[in-house]
Amino acid sequence: MKIGIISDTHGSLRSVDDALTHAQDMDMWLHCGDCVPDAEYLQSLVEVPVYGVAGNCDWPMSDTVYERVIEAAGHKIFMTHGHNHGVRYTQDYIMEAAQNRGCDIAIYGHTHMADCVKDAVLILNPGSAARPRDERDGSFIIMELLEKQEPKVEIIRLV
Repeated sequence: MKIGIISDTHGSLRSVDDALTHAQDMDMWLHCGDCVPDAEYLQSLVEVPVYGVAGNCDWPMSDTVYERVIEAAGHKIFMTHGHNHGVRYTQDYIMEAAQNRGCDIAIYGHTHMADCVKDAVLILNPGSAARPRDERDGSFIIMELLEKQEPKVEIIRLV
């Protein structure tokens, strides 16, 4: 199963379009917040499930979801924007939150810096597709999941 992971698009539909030009054969997309309508836009362009969470720049509504657990190919993915887990300072809290939910993968955004760290769980940040703080070019992640195998992760730069 191939999963596209994107975050912090901040209303830049062009960055969503750019990600889709690099990743057209995904089985699922995950949007880690900071512009929930961008996840809805992504869903309008693809015929696969798109799951999103709200970030610190999203307006709270009655159906606002800040965390999700997604099951895919024998893996459990904890998904959040990260601002409620202190990700600017440490990944310890997001790792603990993922472990408490029985997840082997945690994904988040918020910092606008792409990252891939294997600890007690695999911790991924796709960076920002629209406003990167770690490079000139935006980024997102393609993750390939197979049952009973370590995930394959690739950070893609939008050039």
